[in-house]
Amino acid sequence: MLSSSSTTVKNHPVKRRLCFLLKLVCYVSSVLIFCEFFIYYVVIFQCRWPEVKGGAHVGEKETSASVLKTIILADTHLLGEIKGHWLDKLRREWQMERSFQTALWLLQPDIVFILGDVFDEGKWSSPQAWADDVRRFRKMFKYPDSTELVVVVGNHDIGFHYEMTTYKVNRFEKVFNFTSGKLITRKGINFVLVNSVAMEGDGCAVCRTSEAKLLALSHKLNCSQQKLNHFNKRCTDEEKLPASEPILLQHYPLYRKSDAECTGEDSAPPEEKNIPFKEKYDVLSQEASQKLIWWFHPRLILSGHTHSACEVLHAGKIPEISVPSFSWRNRNNPSFIMGSVTPTDFSLQKCFLPFESRVFTIYCAAGALLVILILAHVQLLTPPFYFAQRLISKHKAV
Repeated sequence: MLSSSSTTVKNHPVKRRLCFLLKLVCYVSSVLIFCEFFIYYVVIFQCRWPEVKGGAHVGEKETSASVLKTIILADTHLLGEIKGHWLDKLRREWQMERSFQTALWLLQPDIVFILGDVFDEGKWSSPQAWADDVRRFRKMFKYPDSTELVVVVGNHDIGFHYEMTTYKVNRFEKVFNFTSGKLITRKGINFVLVNSVAMEGDGCAVCRTSEAKLLALSHKLNCSQQKLNHFNKRCTDEEKLPASEPILLQHYPLYRKSDAECTGEDSAPPEEKNIPFKEKYDVLSQEASQKLIWWFHPRLILSGHTHSACEVLHAGKIPEISVPSFSWRNRNNPSFIMGSVTPTDFSLQKCFLPFESRVFTIYCAAGALLVILILAHVQLLTPPFYFAQRLISKHKAV
């Protein structure tokens, strides 16, 4: 009897320890699952598609089938083998993968546009490093058959103008089926893809080819928009395109002096707003910007590159939206744009991703609580209720 009772007493602390250990594992697992998985659903679930006023055609009632649901993001900057630390890659790429996949599952867009700088080291990566970066991109940004993905080239993908070569441009075009001056028409809506790195205006081989394609496309679009009583004979043999004014998609913003007029919580920091932009580096030159406006008369311009949000009006009527970076590496509060677009109208809405600082705060709070629980369990920290009980007992004794 004594032996049996002694064994029971010995087993009881072991069971308590195992039970406590199991609780700790469940606690830590719950925190990890929430911060690395569920938080993306909680945040992105709050985003809603904006309503668009005009229907597909004048006089027709708007239907869901007439509205093209678009997601626009920019500057993912997948790290390469030279500057990319494995922990930095793991953390930031997981954030972008979960954000993208969650957005696709919850929002189910028709088409997704990425406005350049897909890679961080495409401008100097070797063929092997390029193949590895492409493989990781396809894993992170995989998409269902019901969604289309369109990628625009950026300076980090092929290099700034002085680093850009035909080889790098062709390498990018082969993977993403991108061509400067390419027209994508969906539901009667015209999107023009621009290689803004090639808008240097110095007559380089890539620049000449790119501008020639843009000029030819401009002629087609302008012919399609002409009214019958003002029909130009030069348009007789041109292919008829939808008469919708185009939307320009490019990496560099059109020329602006700085971000001084930009507002919003995801605009540039105050200390950076008044720094003048350098033409052909931070923004397109004034000449190239004017060319694109003259050639296409766009109703909307979407760009990236600055990693911060901005909205400006060109020629007093053409809005340009600079889309912030999609990565925690460039911003604490990354986001993407949700657009409801018809041939005659559009409406845009920003969708913020989880803030990196908030995720870090959750981890710190959970870690502090974990330390308190462990110290209390091993009796190195007096439980609050036991401490209060002792105070009450001493008060009664007095």
